[in-house]
Amino acid sequence: MGRKILKLDNLKKTVRYLKKNGVRHTYYAAKERIGEERKQDYRYEEPLREILEKQREESVGWEDMFSIVVPAYETDEGFLREMLDSVIRQSYPKWELVIVDAGRSGTVSKAVEERSAQTGGRRIKYMHLEENKGIAENTNVGIGLAGGNYIALLDHDDLLAPDALYHMAAALRRLRRQGTEPVLLYTDEDKYDDGAKRYLAPNKKEKFNLDLILSNNYMCHFMAVEAQTFKRFGLRREFDGAQDYDLVLRIIGSLYGKTADREWEQKVVHIPRVLYHWRCHAGSTAGNTASKSYAYEAGRKALLEFCMRQNWNVRVEHSLHLGFYEITYLPDILTAREDVGIVCGSLLDARGRICSGAMTQDGKIMYEGLHKEYSGGSTHRAALKQDVEAADIRCLRVRPELRDAYEQITGLAYGERRVRCLTASTGREVRIADATGLSCDEAGYRRLSIELGRAAAKRGYRILWDPKMTVRCDG
Repeated sequence: MGRKILKLDNLKKTVRYLKKNGVRHTYYAAKERIGEERKQDYRYEEPLREILEKQREESVGWEDMFSIVVPAYETDEGFLREMLDSVIRQSYPKWELVIVDAGRSGTVSKAVEERSAQTGGRRIKYMHLEENKGIAENTNVGIGLAGGNYIALLDHDDLLAPDALYHMAAALRRLRRQGTEPVLLYTDEDKYDDGAKRYLAPNKKEKFNLDLILSNNYMCHFMAVEAQTFKRFGLRREFDGAQDYDLVLRIIGSLYGKTADREWEQKVVHIPRVLYHWRCHAGSTAGNTASKSYAYEAGRKALLEFCMRQNWNVRVEHSLHLGFYEITYLPDILTAREDVGIVCGSLLDARGRICSGAMTQDGKIMYEGLHKEYSGGSTHRAALKQDVEAADIRCLRVRPELRDAYEQITGLAYGERRVRCLTASTGREVRIADATGLSCDEAGYRRLSIELGRAAAKRGYRILWDPKMTVRCDG
């Protein structure tokens, strides 16, 4: 039954995508999805009992206390019990579960009473709400009851890995020894097909990336926030459906606006482990992305508000993919954003595939070989603006304050030229630095690109990759 639901949902997604984006985009999206499904070979395995016991013994004296807040509403009894069990089984001992119940059936209170008895009645806090005020306001009640120094959110029908809190607590201890007090932590996740009883679609996330989070709430599950910060901001009912994205953007905005350097980014911490299982069933957002279409518009509004707070003159629109956004800077981006030192794009070969462009700091080309019509899989990462560590020196523009470094590294006076852009939606031409005076092999271009990336990072600038900025390799 589970596989049938997922296949039916894929068909529905394709029909919606066709109506929204047309035949050409739908063809490439379907082709890419089929290829991704064929290549998928994923198994999640829980840690062995001995490992969990060792974690429990190791962490018994650790100081952090986690409050896990769950807003519930007429939850399926089986799903609810499995969610409760996934928390009770945590190898990290210092947690409390706060459940706020807006339902009327009594299903939630009955299950909570049973499980609460197993924990001695102290770990689980339960409150029945007289009125259902929506996901944000209901959750705020639970936040107010939370007594931990970090607050995490868990959906009422999802599951935590048994070592989720242990790895969060371990990260907190490690970072404090390095002099950092984290504000927000997030983990990798996968999906749990309830019908087939299997795990699938692992989402291995990026470390904190400002411009990626301004394209999509890639953090999502499992997320924990320092308690005072969470209580200060709370969740806002006008962003119901995207209340967690709105929270993330407001937290990031408060950090981003306080300092001129990028040290604040260390307070947003990625834990690269699958520690959250997002359940797929007929009514869930995981299994049916159209089931909460209002949430995507709420996310767009939250993102627009973030941009307005930064005094950026922008337009924020939905991208081709639900839940993903496109920020268009109305003035030049290097004028609009003082933190962006370089804006870059991709070089495409004769078949329309990426042959160079965004790079890692060791010179690996990101998305190499990907066709320009592909988005990079279910996360659509290759179709999103994002910060990168280096960029091919043949397809970028440099802000005035950084052009001395460009000239020193390349030996060329900085100038720009217009070239034809291969992504029609961005216009017929784009401006890029004129690197035609360089005489290098590919290794030479890569070396210069890495040097410029390091120079930009040393001065605290970002390199922003725009996937729609595309030129030919021989451009």
